[in-house]
Amino acid sequence: MENKPVRVRFAPSPTGGLHLGGVRTVLFNYLFAKQHGGTFIVRIEDTDQTRFVEGAEQYIFDCLQWCGLTPDESPVNGGPFAPYRQSERKAIYKQYALQLIEKGYAYYAFDTPEELEAKRKQFPNFQYNHQTRYQCSNSLTLAPEQVLEKLANNTPYVIRIKMPENETVTCNDLIRGKVEFNTGLSDDKVLLKADGMPTYHLAVVVDDYLMQITHAFRGEEWLPSAPIHILLWQYLFGLNNMPQWAHLPLILKPDGNGKLSKRDGERLGFPVFAMDWTDPATGNTTKGFKERGFLPEAFVNMLAMLGWNDGSGQEIFSIDALIEKFSIERIHKGGARFDYEKAKWFNHSWIQQLPVQHYAAEVKKYFSAAGITITHNDYLYRVMELVKERCHLLPDFVEQAGFFFQHPTNVDTNAIAAKWNEAKQQFFAELMRNLELMSIWNAESLENDFKEMAAAHQLKPGELMLPFRIMLVGGKFGPHVFDIAALIGKEATIQRIKHTLQLLTA
Repeated sequence: MENKPVRVRFAPSPTGGLHLGGVRTVLFNYLFAKQHGGTFIVRIEDTDQTRFVEGAEQYIFDCLQWCGLTPDESPVNGGPFAPYRQSERKAIYKQYALQLIEKGYAYYAFDTPEELEAKRKQFPNFQYNHQTRYQCSNSLTLAPEQVLEKLANNTPYVIRIKMPENETVTCNDLIRGKVEFNTGLSDDKVLLKADGMPTYHLAVVVDDYLMQITHAFRGEEWLPSAPIHILLWQYLFGLNNMPQWAHLPLILKPDGNGKLSKRDGERLGFPVFAMDWTDPATGNTTKGFKERGFLPEAFVNMLAMLGWNDGSGQEIFSIDALIEKFSIERIHKGGARFDYEKAKWFNHSWIQQLPVQHYAAEVKKYFSAAGITITHNDYLYRVMELVKERCHLLPDFVEQAGFFFQHPTNVDTNAIAAKWNEAKQQFFAELMRNLELMSIWNAESLENDFKEMAAAHQLKPGELMLPFRIMLVGGKFGPHVFDIAALIGKEATIQRIKHTLQLLTA
């Protein structure tokens, strides 16, 4: 395998929103492929037509595009191993299922749904396996002529793998090392369904072989299926052709107690999907990281650090740095707890690190949604530079900087009133007259004049700064007050002082 060009794949089912665990699987595939000059493939596993959800496939590709994790081969991009949707490859799989039957590794099962339901009622925790298969209606219990007759009459059937009763199968997992499985603990999984569609178990093995996949990264929840897949590789193609596997650790709930789910996000108030997902059946929208105001660079960086690090203690990585530093050996075996506050820390770090022009268009959308129209981009950039250190999510820019674009709708005069007096009233009345006469309008000149006036009025600048801030901003927040005045300009500064003085004397 080492000498073959690296080919990895992400194989999602189009059944709903893309969980951040799925995006992390994409990311690790992508990083490994790019690091080795290989190929990253997206293959849509839509064999279960009962779970197919309209729009889900497009949503997956929209999420990957936002993250910047573009596949080299996919249903969208095409490629030499097309088609990349399993539903369009249906004709391929049956021949491999029949090969397994011919070799004695699989069998026809003619049990009706009603018969299987009766078995489940008769036997608690019924499994179709080496202990029960000879009590069922299949090509192991029926005479050969009966089997041929049922096939000739188009009697519905499935094809099941015949799991060995008590064998040990092993694989060398790139994360976990040698892993052993007892085949007797696995049931006889269906490989080909009555509608002719393969199940995941058969399709994933056949497609990985035909698409020449060299490494398969998947979540550790697939470990119980590993013995079935190993045996299918052994029976069909030989173990020397099997990809090297890496079973990734789970992303856990914040308390570490179990796998993180959509329900946890709804309960605790944070997203678990990459982007907003609207369920076409219910019309309910589940919020995504993108719409919450995350930068894709931060989202990808955060995901990389869930279960991996480079050993240096560094946490902020660009995608290029991740490609350079990534190694499977540094992926943890244990699950990684999701911490939303830490996720916001990553976003805050990237908001500081990237030029504001890089994400200003997204910020403008949030201003627009708040009823604020941005007409001058240069002004917006200057404002964003002033407030970005206070912003963890992109919508924070509206809260932290809305007053730069419109007069505060509410002025917190209660924060001023208790210590307000005639001396301060006179100071700000005179300040307005002085500001009218100023010819140089910048933060330094404004601060110097303000302090000189305070001294002349025998007032401490510190007593005047909070009232001045509340006049300009409306509350106790915002960047340096003289930077604010310099940026909003002379007319707006004077108007806001005047408006607050009127409120205080009303």
